[in-house]
Amino acid sequence: MSVETKNATSSSLPREELSKVAFNLPNQLTWARLILAVIMFVAMGLQWYVTSFVLFVIAAGTDWLDGYFARKYDQVTTLGRILDPFADKFIICGAFIYLAAAGILQPGFHGYMPAWVVVVIVGRELLVTALRGFMEQHGVDFSAKMAGKLKMVLQCLAAGGCLVVLAILGNQSQVPAWVEWTTKLSVWAAIVLTIYSGLEYILAVGKGLQRK
Repeated sequence: MSVETKNATSSSLPREELSKVAFNLPNQLTWARLILAVIMFVAMGLQWYVTSFVLFVIAAGTDWLDGYFARKYDQVTTLGRILDPFADKFIICGAFIYLAAAGILQPGFHGYMPAWVVVVIVGRELLVTALRGFMEQHGVDFSAKMAGKLKMVLQCLAAGGCLVVLAILGNQSQVPAWVEWTTKLSVWAAIVLTIYSGLEYILAVGKGLQRK
């Protein structure tokens, strides 16, 4: 075997291994979630809210699936640990931003998703992402806490409920009372837990720095 052939073989192996890692089943689901999110944003921009709701439910469902398969088949990777939370934040923050904009465009929807709620949610996600990067860079564990996981569930319920309301408003002027109050309650529950979980992470950073 020539030197050139050896070099070509040795250089191709890392790329093959990287491809396997990047496109294992859990990461494929995460990539699919990002693609679905982009399509969902297009649908929201076109005010296709029924389509947006269906895409949102599918995308949110793959969040549970990729974690399940990663643990079941021992395919937890560094790329997955970076890509998965990014996909979550991309979907949630994007959906809430679009919903805040819909409050301007859609009569009767403004009270469901005020702009300040979106500012708080996006700000919290940016802060936690920055803190996670800083702490893990210094060798301190910054795993997701139960409040953070529950926050994600409530945010999904709030966003999904708002999409249902928008779909109803597109066909009739009055939203059923139980849909209205369920959606508004989920939005408020999401914002309360978003703030609480953010404070919990800040306290965890303080304790981690003290131990260091």
